[in-house]
Amino acid sequence: MAGVPLYFVDLQDDLDDFGFEDYGPDCDSMRITAFLDIPGQDNLTPLARLEKYAFSDNIFNRQIIARGLLDVFRDFSNNEEDFLTVMEIVVRLSEDAEPTVRTELMEQIPPIAIFLQENRPKFPTAFFEYLMPIVVRYLTDVNNQVRKAGQEALLILLEQDLVAQSDIENKVCPILLDLSAPDSDDEYKVEAVNIICKMASMLSRTTVEHMLLPRFCELCSDGKLFQVRKICAANFGDICNAVGQEATERLLIPKFFELCSDSVWGMRKACAECFMAVSYTTSPEVRRSKLSPLFISLISDTCRWVRQAAFQSLGPFISTFANPSSAGLYIQEDGTLSIQQSTQDVNSNSCQPSNNKMLKSSCTNATLSSSEQPMEIKPESSTEETSAEVHTKLSVENLNKDTQEENSYCCTSPGEDVSRLSQGDRVAAGVIEVTKESSFPGMNSRLQSAEDVFNTFLYWRPPLPDISQDLELLQFKTEKHKDSRSMPCNNCVASSEIKKVLESLQEHIDDPDVQAQVQVLSAALRAAQFDSVGDCETKKLKESSGKFQNKTISDETTVSDANCSQMEEDTLSSCASQDNISDQSTTCVLESTDSEEQHRGTSVFLKKEQESNSPLDDDKSKLQDIIPQPLLDQYLSMTDPARAQTVDTEIAKHCAYSLPGVALTLGRQNWHCLKDTYETLASDVQWKVRRTLAFSIHELAVILGDQLTAADLVPIFNGFLKDLDEVRIGVLKHLYDFLKLLHADKRREYLYQLQEFVVTDNSRNWRFRYELAEQLILILELYNPNDVYDYLRHIALTLCSDKVSEVRWISFRLVVAILQKFYANNANALGLNFINELVVRFRHCSKWVGRQAFAFICQAVVEEECMPVDQFVEHLLPSLLSLASDPVPNVRVLLAKALRQTLLEKAYFKSVGNPHLEAAEETILALQSDRDQDVSFFATIKLKQDNMDNTTIDK
Repeated sequence: MAGVPLYFVDLQDDLDDFGFEDYGPDCDSMRITAFLDIPGQDNLTPLARLEKYAFSDNIFNRQIIARGLLDVFRDFSNNEEDFLTVMEIVVRLSEDAEPTVRTELMEQIPPIAIFLQENRPKFPTAFFEYLMPIVVRYLTDVNNQVRKAGQEALLILLEQDLVAQSDIENKVCPILLDLSAPDSDDEYKVEAVNIICKMASMLSRTTVEHMLLPRFCELCSDGKLFQVRKICAANFGDICNAVGQEATERLLIPKFFELCSDSVWGMRKACAECFMAVSYTTSPEVRRSKLSPLFISLISDTCRWVRQAAFQSLGPFISTFANPSSAGLYIQEDGTLSIQQSTQDVNSNSCQPSNNKMLKSSCTNATLSSSEQPMEIKPESSTEETSAEVHTKLSVENLNKDTQEENSYCCTSPGEDVSRLSQGDRVAAGVIEVTKESSFPGMNSRLQSAEDVFNTFLYWRPPLPDISQDLELLQFKTEKHKDSRSMPCNNCVASSEIKKVLESLQEHIDDPDVQAQVQVLSAALRAAQFDSVGDCETKKLKESSGKFQNKTISDETTVSDANCSQMEEDTLSSCASQDNISDQSTTCVLESTDSEEQHRGTSVFLKKEQESNSPLDDDKSKLQDIIPQPLLDQYLSMTDPARAQTVDTEIAKHCAYSLPGVALTLGRQNWHCLKDTYETLASDVQWKVRRTLAFSIHELAVILGDQLTAADLVPIFNGFLKDLDEVRIGVLKHLYDFLKLLHADKRREYLYQLQEFVVTDNSRNWRFRYELAEQLILILELYNPNDVYDYLRHIALTLCSDKVSEVRWISFRLVVAILQKFYANNANALGLNFINELVVRFRHCSKWVGRQAFAFICQAVVEEECMPVDQFVEHLLPSLLSLASDPVPNVRVLLAKALRQTLLEKAYFKSVGNPHLEAAEETILALQSDRDQDVSFFATIKLKQDNMDNTTIDK
């Protein structure tokens, strides 16, 4: 009994005798080592037979033993002595010279370790003494396949938390450090860095930071193998998440900069793909000051594949700037968005200058969309509802009253410009600029002379009170600024560097890739010039004020020279950091009050700007202070058709996919930055782009609130309703989620359009109608019983007659829900009319499918208890019992199920003296003696509660 023939030939007859006729190599229904229990001619015990085959000269015998070790441990776990003998056999088997045997053995280590963990009281140290050394030894095995199996087993053990911390630090990590050493073999080094990156997320932060992080930093700079650097770049985000913010900013960010500038484009592409994960673990300051310029360099990379990966990661990277306190939106544990009503929202009507984050969340749009008519104020509410379920608005009187109360805290003096305030104070001042019914979206901070303060052309509000008591604070900020005004203008330096790069690219302007880079760098140059306004205005204000009188905005060069003026500073200062804005604006106000000529020059320029249609109006309307402006500019450019030619043909789809995250980051107060882009994507010629928007429009509605939703999303939603089925399905899957966010009057308009979903481009697309029925069940709660009866009832009855069985069965549930809606709202008359229609349409249907549906509906009505029992026995029970004489057995089968499983189980029918109980029992007796075996079976047998639901819905 030795060798393969013994197992597959000689033992086959014995296997047949024991009922193993179908046993073979692919059989999973029995233990692999079951042959150990079969008595043979050798008269050996199972344990001795195990040892015999484990060290057989036949390789396949040893493979079978290794493959069935888990069953062997289960069989011998009751006896400690036998268990230790088996463990010694495993250790000896791990030293087998055949790589396939060692591989089979290593694949069984994780399930054996889990088994030992479950039985740890019996064998507390078996895994650590016997199996863990095998795993560690296999990490350095000479065979590649064995090493792979050992690495996979190690990751599984770490994921299941089966490896002790001491083994990790004293056994696993030293081996990995030796394998990844600079003088190590290239193949071993690549495998080691790969396992280090994968196991980092499973270890403690202390272990990773002290033992693995230094080696990882060395590997990031490995100049010998680009494969090593590529693995580091691809897993950089996981390492950052494992070590935390402090170690990331101190050690990893410099290495990340090196990888992003690597000469191999694959490294830069991998960095672009993991950019969001890296950004997530850094502080907001590092994210804004270091990572944002680095990402812009990746977007303008010379390699198309790097640019493509960067644009795909642009939206996720922007989402890392999200701040719930400013956006007013919170992500719950289940992943859904919620709007919490708190003091951070405008509806709380509190304006505390000491809390800048709170004020920022209630700030309305402060950028004028067009300077052609600056005094035209369109009614637009400055507040949005703080909950999708609460559709209440502030009254005009309350808003005016609260605005007057805020004036005592947030207003500036008549001679003081709003730009002197800090970031939070400016936002507070923006909150004040709320009319009785609208917010003022366009009047930015401007320098004004004394005679212009009360000019009704520039100010619509009454004079503001004096705040001379804040002069000491103003002087303090001025002194602070004077100490820091000698710092170099970083943005000006960045602008000069970008100009040099642009000049070097002019020689290759015919190349499409170079043209794309020029476009990207030009946008970055404009953004950098915008950001440099706040840093340069104190230096160039006097030189620029005279030039503004003679130059027009239409000249781009003029704009670049004059962008350090006070007007540009006030309009674009939102791109600067909060502290810099506060200090620079304070100094600017002090200097501007000393020169009457500067005021007059600025006033002349303001009037020219108001009279002309500036080409920078569109750029100004896209300004915000949540994320760096160059990032937003690049994101908005993803809808440019030129991007599809030079970057990615599906770049618009990536833009649409990440748009809800970008909108969440910017908040509803900055929706004007994304509105045009969203409308462009909604009209894209690619249906995949529109489909992506259709699937996320309900989430965007939560972010924007009901007022912006009604104004900007409802028209697009209506367009999606008439689009292709591939786009309509996205709207349909979340139809309830979108409609519940609308006001009742707006929601009611869709009653006429719901029936359009019944008609599809392809009648064979039955899943579309199935989804419609599921959504209608949820939508019922949004409408009153009369609307349900007039509109939704017809749709439900139409779906009940669908050709596809799945659609019909879910539609029967919809019918039951409609009936429940009527009786829950005391609309008994509508319910009775609907019942009569059901009896006529289904009970007296000429097709047996309709009569079967009637039995199912009655059973569901009783299960859901959607109507009073007395109403059921009066209007539905007689028609139900009459189905006992139906000629089709399928109808009688469903009747038997309804009576036996549901109806007779209710307490109402179990009560003694119930007049309807006798009729139901007589029907059951008649069905028990039915000539059809299935009918008599279901009428006689009372199924278990566990199987009741499945049998009920059986078609």
